[in-house]
Amino acid sequence: MAEKKFETALARLEEIVQELEKGELPLEQSLKLFEEGVKLARICNVRLEEAERKVEILLKDKGGKMTVRPFDEEDV
Repeated sequence: MAEKKFETALARLEEIVQELEKGELPLEQSLKLFEEGVKLARICNVRLEEAERKVEILLKDKGGKMTVRPFDEEDV
């Protein structure tokens, strides 16, 4: 599967979920869509992890100086 942008992968994943939720597809087609969905979910997860590593938060220290530190989930 070629490199996909997060938004493209997520949009396609949402389409797949909607199709599977209808429950109208034959088993073989459902399995193919499910496999594609798993691949897309992994792509999205990788892109989110990459973005998280890139995010940095600017903070002022006690002296008023701006410092940079890595993003931490506790900051959310």
